[in-house]
Amino acid sequence: MIDGGWRGVGGGLAGGWRDAAHKQTRICSGIPGNRFGKLRSKKVTYDVVRNRYLDLLRAIAIVRVVVYHATEWAFLTIVFPAMGTMFALAGSLMAASLDRHGLRALALRARRLLPPLWTIAVLAVPAMLVTGMPADWRLVFWILPLHDPPSNWWGSGILHIVWYLREFAWFVLLSPLALPLFRRWPVPTLVVPFALLVAIEAGLPAIPAVRDFGLYFGCWLLGFAHHDGMLHRMRRPVLLAIAAVTAGAGAAWFLTHPSSRGYNLGAIPLGDALWSVGFVLLLLGLAPDRADWLDRWRPVSRLVTTLNSRAVTVYLWHKTVIIAAGAIGLGIAARPNWWQDATPISVVAWMVTISVGILGCVVAFGWVEDLAARRRPVLLPRVEEWAGARTPAAVPRRRVGSARAEAG
Repeated sequence: MIDGGWRGVGGGLAGGWRDAAHKQTRICSGIPGNRFGKLRSKKVTYDVVRNRYLDLLRAIAIVRVVVYHATEWAFLTIVFPAMGTMFALAGSLMAASLDRHGLRALALRARRLLPPLWTIAVLAVPAMLVTGMPADWRLVFWILPLHDPPSNWWGSGILHIVWYLREFAWFVLLSPLALPLFRRWPVPTLVVPFALLVAIEAGLPAIPAVRDFGLYFGCWLLGFAHHDGMLHRMRRPVLLAIAAVTAGAGAAWFLTHPSSRGYNLGAIPLGDALWSVGFVLLLLGLAPDRADWLDRWRPVSRLVTTLNSRAVTVYLWHKTVIIAAGAIGLGIAARPNWWQDATPISVVAWMVTISVGILGCVVAFGWVEDLAARRRPVLLPRVEEWAGARTPAAVPRRRVGSARAEAG
């Protein structure tokens, strides 16, 4: 069923995929969105779209991450697997960058990812060195996080979330190889991360980076499939069947293999991976053609825009805000199992406190993301300014030639 579904999408594995270097004629498809510019090459004009549905998914995922870390509500990991969603969206963006820029996409992704990390490192690393963290060669991982950067007793609680940038960096580096492999052999390539997780569950020793590769690289590959239009062209019954089987297998695993934290998918890697892939298949495979309604709700549109343009800043600083708020006595989460007797008012007050703290960090440090994206730095982005940003996918009107598209 699975193999037949993938074949039906691409019109046959041999003929459905084109190489990332544009050596052959290819069709770059995706889900239409709001048009805000063009990509031009010598032989074709691309419509550049800002897909607000993808922006909305990314915003929801970021909010879910913040709420989970502020409350430790394990059910949130099941209701919305945020990390898998963010890796899938990033995979779609990476595929688009490779198609447009080739290997130069690696430098472009690094330029967007690393400056916000360096900003928090400039403040945190000296403070950790002063408070007992040894200075050694591993500090280089604060420059390029290919491994978990060092921290001390207090820094680890705030900065352990850098693992996401570690995996992101590795996925970016692997993408020039993984994208053509996925286009040539989609199903075998997608099976590799799950096979690795099964081996780890069977006792294969693995460092966290390898485990997280098995956990999230499948979602990254689904981002490739989304960019190429594979999910959008898949027959609806096949898509639903694959998603149901995958998510069902994940649910069966985490329900029968609960962790010490209960049904918290963050501590059940194989169940998390399967559940996330099934979830992402539905989110991207059933995506609407347009999401124009979002920009008609100006407050919601502004919030989605801000969360997208400040995604790395929010992610890197939200744990600092949560721990700082708890340290000064504002955090109801400072007590174990606080949610058992928390009132709705106390939960709302806690989340408002966290939101205000994150907003302060966005205003203070978010402009770094503008510089990294070569946008005019602003304290808070406006929808009109964000509209000019490049989309995760380019949707051409016709077949394109071998020229590489460049931003016009």
